[in-house]
Amino acid sequence: MTSNGEGGEVVAKRRRKGIKELVQVALRGGCLAASATAMAVMLTATEEGVADIYGFKLTLSSNWYVVGACAGTVLYSLLQLCLGVYRLVTGSPITPSRFQAWLCFTSDQLFCYLMMSAGSAGSGVTNLNKTGIRHTPLPDFCKTLSSFCNHVALSLLLVFLSFIFLASSSFFTVLVLSTP
Repeated sequence: MTSNGEGGEVVAKRRRKGIKELVQVALRGGCLAASATAMAVMLTATEEGVADIYGFKLTLSSNWYVVGACAGTVLYSLLQLCLGVYRLVTGSPITPSRFQAWLCFTSDQLFCYLMMSAGSAGSGVTNLNKTGIRHTPLPDFCKTLSSFCNHVALSLLLVFLSFIFLASSSFFTVLVLSTP
């Protein structure tokens, strides 16, 4: 350590870097938990009911999936979480090279947009199910299938939460890329 305090600056810089890496791992864990829960809730979103359309009783059986996007995100988040925890335990940096930082950034963006598009498509369909289609005599299916609609709404909330975790992780990767 020199007399001008450079050793203290190095320790502070390492501590800030360690906090950033810990936050990155926590974001991966949050994304994994939100995506896995969204997938589980969406898989359990089944219910049967009867709708009355023009006096005809129509049995409705619904099972709705956004599972593809969630499954891909769960696998990606699990891989990134395992790598991050391994690197934290061994003391190596989470993103050891700029190439890997760019790869993580690109992958985060890809899965981020995948989750956003799945959540947006699902929320549009769920809104139609909840309000019905106004210019046709189709009723709102959520009166008949309320448990199903509640499961889907919770799952979509978790999909958007997963999107926020991925976007935040992408932001932290940009911070890594922006530092020399």
